[in-house]
This record gives sequence, structure tokens and C-alpha cells, in this order.
Amino acid sequence: MLDGKFYDILSRLRLQMAHKSSLNMSGSRKSVQKGISAEFSDFREYMPGDDLRRMDWNVYARLDKLYIREYMEEKEAIVSVLIDTSASMDYGAESKAELASDLAAVVGFLALNNMDRLMLYDMKDMGRALSVGGGRNAFSKVLRWLEGLSFSGEVDMLSAVRKMRLRGPGVTVIISDFLHPDMAGVSVETDMEGKHERKSYRGNFLKSRAAQKSDDIQKSDDMQDSNGIQKSAGGHTSYEKLLQYLDYCKQRPVILHTLAEEELHITLEGALNLIDAENNSRLRLTMDAGTIDCYEKELKGFTERMKKGCASGRGAYVLCSTGRDRKQLVFEDLRVIYDI
Repeated sequence: MLDGKFYDILSRLRLQMAHKSSLNMSGSRKSVQKGISAEFSDFREYMPGDDLRRMDWNVYARLDKLYIREYMEEKEAIVSVLIDTSASMDYGAESKAELASDLAAVVGFLALNNMDRLMLYDMKDMGRALSVGGGRNAFSKVLRWLEGLSFSGEVDMLSAVRKMRLRGPGVTVIISDFLHPDMAGVSVETDMEGKHERKSYRGNFLKSRAAQKSDDIQKSDDMQDSNGIQKSAGGHTSYEKLLQYLDYCKQRPVILHTLAEEELHITLEGALNLIDAENNSRLRLTMDAGTIDCYEKELKGFTERMKKGCASGRGAYVLCSTGRDRKQLVFEDLRVIYDI
């Protein structure tokens, strides 16, 4: 649980931005606009009507010309938090859903504590976003909203991101396991009981990949580029399209990739039926050393591709495990998202 002492320490940090704010509301972020603040920006020549109190008389004495001093205007920035509330997130002894809520609370507190505008989105219902501002006193609204989340059904992540109400540069934080066919690959071929079948798996994507025969993996590799990234028919994964869209909207992407400890470190063994949490499709496989080794290689490649894609868009990627101590996760692993 995140207690008051935890948030007191967290209040010393702030989220890193990639662009200056262009909004009109006062805040604590550097803006593209000029105004009144303690931070000097530049000189410009005096024009009739300028405030004489901003005149730099030292420059006038040296150059015999009138110049005024301009200061950086401080405005609020927009911090958007999108939470994957699909059924696959409700998995693990310590569920990914609980971790996602804690991470959203951390980001929300940082935004409000630094006088930014916070937008919270349930990716299943993008039309009912929570907009919060006014500082940390409004944090209780965030906690109540998070308590009301329901993790079930399916989510179209790319469609959800495109439905955000963006009003200028900011930070977009996406909290998800990314175990969706449009993010991690659409469909895979498996050989089950002698019958060659094609199925698509969501929560069990990596498990289904681990069950492929070597010839199936070769067929999949033919659809990959030199970096090993699975391509769609249009030449880009939905994950790439998502990052490109955020870059176009001048958003710094922050990907908080939440996975259960059971997904990161496999302890299952024997013959098993894996059931997709979202569409109830099934996969029969035997969990032996070879299968687990294949799974771990797929998982490593999956996370590395996500991290590389995010870095190319001046963003940040953090793999968040449910088994990781919350304080270590927030104050050590998440350092890449802070303005330190």
C-alpha cells in the first residue's frame, strides 16, 4: 500500500517533459510564451507601450539603445494517463490491475503536486475521462476514480489512444501488459493433436509463441524486419503506430509495461490448457525446459523491441513487475521518467 510517508517523498520529484507547454493556465512548466517569472529568457528592443519596469538600463548605458528583459512564462502541462482495463490485467497472485492502479496514482500525484493538468482515461471507455487540476488537494478525486475501475473484457489500444483529448504538448503515460494481438502480433500457428490450426491469443500470446514448431517460427520470421519487429500488412505494428501518433501530437510517451511475476518467471510444469482471459480461446501445450526457454527468449525480444521503439520517440519504457517492491519500483526503476 502507498501511504502518506511514501507520497511525502514522492513530492520531491516531477515528471520530465519533452516540449514546452503552450497552454494558458498558470503552472510550473516552462512555456513557449513570454511573461513574468523568476527565469530570464532574452532581450528585445523596446516598443512603445512596453512596461518601463522591465527596461535594462545597463544595456542602454553600453549601447545607447532601449532594451527590455523578457522572462519565461510558467504554465501548466497536460499529463495523460491511460490504463488498460482489459481482463488480462486481472491476473497474478499480486494482480497487474492493482499494480496499474498504484502506478496511475503515482503519476497522478506527481502531476497535481507540480500544478499540471491530469487526464485519467479508462481505455475501455475513453469518452469518460477524469480531468483534474488545482494541485495536490485534488488527489482524493484521483484515488476515488481509480477505485471504481473494472478490469474485464477487451481493449483496442491504438483506437483508444487516438480518442484522447489533446490540447497541446505534454506527457502520455500508458499502463498496460501489452498482451494484445494488435500490439504483440496478430495470429500464430500451432500444431495441436496432429491438426494444424490457426488461432489468435491475447493474454496468452507469448505462451502460444513458445509452443510453435521451428518451421512455424521461420514463417513468422519472414514477416519481421531486420530488428525482429513483427510487421502488419501495412508495414508497421500497432505499437509503432501508437508511438508515431503520440510523437505527431507532441507527446512524450511513457510506457509502463506491467507484467505479473508469474509471467516473468515461469513455474508451471506438465501438460496444460491455457485459456485466454479475454476471448476464452484455448492452447494445449507441455511446459518443459524447451518450452520455457523459448518463452523466455520471446519475452526478452518482446520487451526489448518495445523499449527500443519508445526510446526512438524520446520516450521512456519501464518494465514493471508485480513482484517488485513498490518503493524500489517507484524510486529506482521509474527514475527515467523524472526530471532529475
